[in-house]
Amino acid sequence: MASNVNPTVRRRRLGQELRRLRELKGMTAEEVAERLLVSQSKISRLENGRRSISQRDVRDLCGVYEVEDHRIVDSLMQMAKDSRQQGWWHSFGDIPYSVYIGLETDAASLRVYDPQVVPGLLQTRPYAEALITGALPETTPTDIEKRVQVRMRRQERVAAPENPLRLWTVLDESALRRVVGTRALMREQLEHLVEQSQLPHVTVQVIPFEMGAHPGLNGQYAILEFPDASDSSVVYIEGVTSDLYLEKANDVQQYSVMYEHLRAQALNVEQSRQLIADIAKDYAR
Repeated sequence: MASNVNPTVRRRRLGQELRRLRELKGMTAEEVAERLLVSQSKISRLENGRRSISQRDVRDLCGVYEVEDHRIVDSLMQMAKDSRQQGWWHSFGDIPYSVYIGLETDAASLRVYDPQVVPGLLQTRPYAEALITGALPETTPTDIEKRVQVRMRRQERVAAPENPLRLWTVLDESALRRVVGTRALMREQLEHLVEQSQLPHVTVQVIPFEMGAHPGLNGQYAILEFPDASDSSVVYIEGVTSDLYLEKANDVQQYSVMYEHLRAQALNVEQSRQLIADIAKDYAR
């Protein structure tokens, strides 16, 4: 990012503070919406950080909540201003998962489970190109290249010399066996995966076919955790037309427990690395 301000995280923190003020006032979102002559869904989107918050919105909400401390109002107004700045990803135009990118950019750690493909942060460029082309057959070459560029830019968090993203990945063996592109491309991808797994802040585990049924059969998800204790963890589930973000403590806890089961049932780090290397050799043959 060009600056240290992450607009996605700023919106999220501001939304959490506005929700806290509303709850202190003992008002429901419906009551606030009625006072401001707006929809209840707008209040909900402002509070969950999915919608840009204007300084006027903050001023009006502080008026409803009778916030008299000008320092609090000024702080919230500044957060609103910061939240309207653009992150690095906006330079690529309309990115469908821009909210997730904003969260990932500010996250301290990321736990990912993927049953089908190698996660984006560990993909080579040729693998990413082949994967996006196959998954989105009606996408233009220009849009495919834009998505690939964004994916490569996201990987800078993993390679950062200072405070890199702590990445823990659990893969199903099918993600290694599925030939995306060519066998030569897959060999290159798996060799890259072995290389990345040797970084001190990257952990890769594989659930082998022989494990049978396991808690990850319902599909891919990611758990993001942040350096600031005031930012609650988020479970991200990617969809075809829309994505799902779970922030309630109970939801995050359930997915975290499920992830612990996945880690326990997967091969350990060394066994996983050996399996990946063996499959890469199979592709070489």
